[in-house]
Amino acid sequence: MGLIADVLRGLFGRERNVVAETLEVFRENAEAGAVRDHTGRADALAQFAAEFARSQAGHGPVSRFDRWMDGVNRLPRPLLALSTLALLGSAMVDPLWFAARMQGLALVPEPLWWLLGVIVSFYFGARQQLKSQGFQREMAASLAQAPAVAANVSRINELRASEPAAPAMSDPSEADHRHGVNESNETENPALTEWMELSKAAK
Repeated sequence: MGLIADVLRGLFGRERNVVAETLEVFRENAEAGAVRDHTGRADALAQFAAEFARSQAGHGPVSRFDRWMDGVNRLPRPLLALSTLALLGSAMVDPLWFAARMQGLALVPEPLWWLLGVIVSFYFGARQQLKSQGFQREMAASLAQAPAVAANVSRINELRASEPAAPAMSDPSEADHRHGVNESNETENPALTEWMELSKAAK
């Protein structure tokens, strides 16, 4: 008995579980993994919320310069698209003018074309990254409201379940029907009641 007690104490004593600790070497602890996942999601939501609320993050409100720069950043894409369409239109309207401009573009060195490609790619990539981050912030704000929405839905379901049920009305029996007819006749047909009394008196 002493040997068995020593073995059990060595395996499970001092708030330890050697079997569980050994298994965790080969397989992740499900509870600890769930805690880590929850912590990671909470940290991500907190980061998105901090980026979404500029005033809370200490950056202050959006200034006029920021709004002006946002407007300037929106110009290159429509200008590129409209200028390309304008070049196609000018090729049909004035082919000689279009050919002269294309000959001028032929003199542009190849490294400058590379630089232009890098600038355009960087601009469109940066705008795409900015839009994706804004979308993520909006999704984080929507997800932050999910617990409140779920609580409101639960309250609505509880109120719906607590509504009193309508009382079930049983069908009247034949005696009740006759009684009701007699009462209605007595109360609602005084002429018929008087005629019945006169008939009984005549008999």
